[in-house]
Amino acid sequence: MNEVLNCLKTRRSIRKYKSDIISKEELDKIIEAGTYAPSGMGKQSAIIIAVTNKEVRDKLSKLNAKVMGNESIDPFYGAPVVLIVLADKNCPTYLYDGSLVMGNLLNAAHSLDIGSCWIHRAKEVFETEEGKEILKSLNIEGDYEGIGNCILGYPLEEKESSKRKDNYVYYIE
Repeated sequence: MNEVLNCLKTRRSIRKYKSDIISKEELDKIIEAGTYAPSGMGKQSAIIIAVTNKEVRDKLSKLNAKVMGNESIDPFYGAPVVLIVLADKNCPTYLYDGSLVMGNLLNAAHSLDIGSCWIHRAKEVFETEEGKEILKSLNIEGDYEGIGNCILGYPLEEKESSKRKDNYVYYIE
């Protein structure tokens, strides 16, 4: 089977990670793949914030858990790296642009045997004062909305694909 198609078919969301941080080389490859995602009118409305600092990662986890309404858990499942995707709301395709970046990040990670999972609530986290302060500390200005958190790490589990539903595709011929 084609290597790309195999990667797309076998990627799964990982929710158990080793504590070891992934290498800078692997991280840079994943991020680069994200920057090549399609975007509406080629506007590239999305941005990626790479968090490898444990203190900041833990702060983001707590903010995410607070939004979730369960502050006793780690919504990042112990993954040591978080890539936050935000997109400029002034671009009419921002939500789709950011979602495509997330897809590229997830698939690129899998191609390198790095576990990943899309974690929601980035929108709500970056609407808080703490979230806005993080953006300000990075000199990120503009009307950005959080699209998703792509958690990354070496997986502690292997996951099998579930059967695809019968009515997934309809043809008009």
